[in-house]
Amino acid sequence: MIRTAMLALLLLAQDLPGAQPEPKTGGWLKRHEGFVAEAKKGGVDLLFLGDSITDGWRGGKAKPVWDEHFAPLKAANFGISGDRTQHVLWRIRNGELEGIQPRAVVLMIGTNNIGQSKPETPASAVAGIRAIVQEVHSKCPRAKFLLLGVFPRGEKPEHPLRAQIKGINAEIARLDDGGKTVKFLDIGDKFLQPDGTISKETMPDFLHLTEKGYRIWAEAIKQPLAGLMK
Repeated sequence: MIRTAMLALLLLAQDLPGAQPEPKTGGWLKRHEGFVAEAKKGGVDLLFLGDSITDGWRGGKAKPVWDEHFAPLKAANFGISGDRTQHVLWRIRNGELEGIQPRAVVLMIGTNNIGQSKPETPASAVAGIRAIVQEVHSKCPRAKFLLLGVFPRGEKPEHPLRAQIKGINAEIARLDDGGKTVKFLDIGDKFLQPDGTISKETMPDFLHLTEKGYRIWAEAIKQPLAGLMK
């Protein structure tokens, strides 16, 4: 009976929009094609997947931090602004992993599932994250995940999305298997003030990071990432 119930829940999760691969068009598709071309060249030991927060590593102020911490590790950044889990899932099922076998993958995704117009449920984001992890492992079996908790958003701790993010992070933390294939790491508290608020010095819009925010991120994952890439 328990096994049947678990199977039913798994099938239900697969039907949630976050776990259904979905492409976009226009400039998004051109960026995807660029990542496919980059992957075909090979030579990627560390892969970042995500949305605008990951995409932001390319920004003028964040790039020096990237160059210092991650470029020497043969890192590639496949983050696209606005992506939900279903968009990342479509991208990795359609060429972005062909030609590479990264030793580690840094994934932070899900905030757009609950925070954009026509929001989805936290369960949809969780289902999508699980599907991404499974898909990457099927194509890149040696890759180890540094699965980051979704970063906090909204200036004050009572912002309604804060509770949803906590719920998502509690669920995806279950994917951690002691670092054998997945290590979950929630660094969200590092972006918060003692009273739980977010400072504009770290997130000017209470979502995206400044250079200070990217430095916090880099320092927080440096050691865990080194362990996964041994």
